Amino acid sequence: MRLLNLIAILLTLSALFSYVNHRYLRLPTTIGVMLIALVLSLILIGLGAIDIRIEHYARDLLAAVDFNKALMHGMLSFLLFAGALHVNLNDLAKQRWVIGTLASAGIITSTVIVGGATWWLLWAISLEVPFLFCLLFGALISPTDPIAVLGIVKTANVPKSLETKIAGESLFNDGVAVVLFVVLFELVVGDKQITAASVVLLFLLEALGGALFGLIVGFIAYRMLSSVDNYQVEVLITIALVMGGYTLANTLHLSGPIAIVVAGLFIGNQGRRLAMSKKTRQHLDTFWELVDEILNAVLFVLIGLEILVLAFTQRYLLAGLLMIPIVLFARFTSVGISIGLMRLRRTFTPNAIKILTWGGLRGGISVALALSLPAGPERDVIVAMTYTVVVFSILVQGLTIGRLVRTHARER
Repeated sequence: MRLLNLIAILLTLSALFSYVNHRYLRLPTTIGVMLIALVLSLILIGLGAIDIRIEHYARDLLAAVDFNKALMHGMLSFLLFAGALHVNLNDLAKQRWVIGTLASAGIITSTVIVGGATWWLLWAISLEVPFLFCLLFGALISPTDPIAVLGIVKTANVPKSLETKIAGESLFNDGVAVVLFVVLFELVVGDKQITAASVVLLFLLEALGGALFGLIVGFIAYRMLSSVDNYQVEVLITIALVMGGYTLANTLHLSGPIAIVVAGLFIGNQGRRLAMSKKTRQHLDTFWELVDEILNAVLFVLIGLEILVLAFTQRYLLAGLLMIPIVLFARFTSVGISIGLMRLRRTFTPNAIKILTWGGLRGGISVALALSLPAGPERDVIVAMTYTVVVFSILVQGLTIGRLVRTHARER
């Protein structure tokens, strides 16, 4: 019953904030609802400072939400499938080397840069955090968030080729990031011996195994879709694919996110073209667009309200603010090296490095990974830094990426 009440409150807030944003602010929905939730949180904190303890009830509500489980084992599969459903596989294949490089070497490069700079910076402001924890922060903050990216970039009029690079990278870079995070986490906990062979095996199992599994369950769903012509049944099959496929992939210790992305790409291209009637495509698109909008609104409301339960101090806030240029520099460097090498053999949209850097938004996945760390002072500072970078990324980068594109990009 408490879970039902919690869902009812979050959906009501999401609807209310979406209405206020659409009626008055006119911002992209994800940005608008998060901004309203963030302002509300700050107001509640301010009221608490003058002994009006309303925020106490809000904190109790949020304390009942396990953000990591709600996103990583709940909403994420639906959001990834909805995003992948409308990505053109042919466009993605044309950019495969760029996307693959950014989602692998780019993530590793950024993790190392952020990790080293974080350790030095925290030492400089008298926050002693072990180097491995700093690398953990680098791993969780380096990947661009597909939820934030797909929700904002599609409204920014990015040139098609560049939009494919940004969207494709965001959909696939979770595999490498999660492997890095898991390996570093095991080193921090110290329960298992980590070797080069175990790292390679983990990558193959998580990323390639997840992709193969997604292709298999996607093909099974495709054959089922092609054998019936009833949009209610076909929509239900896609829901089962998302929920069952994601759960089974995680149970088999495969990458659930990569599996669902691959399955979504398969259904969104082969399935839509060969296994569905026009009526089914219309209903399927409407359903998944609605799911995408609702869950995005709920997620970004949660991100905005999460500040109520985070441990913030002046030094934590300072560390978070100083992390913003460091994370951007690491992104610029990793993208610049990757594209600089590939420019020897192919052309890119003008100012591609600048746009890919600023369009590399961070979001809920980074927050969820930070909140999965074991309790302790290291976790508190990493969560605070992560939250600060994510809020800046969504509000500042998300609101200005369109202007940057209009100013610097021309389709080539």
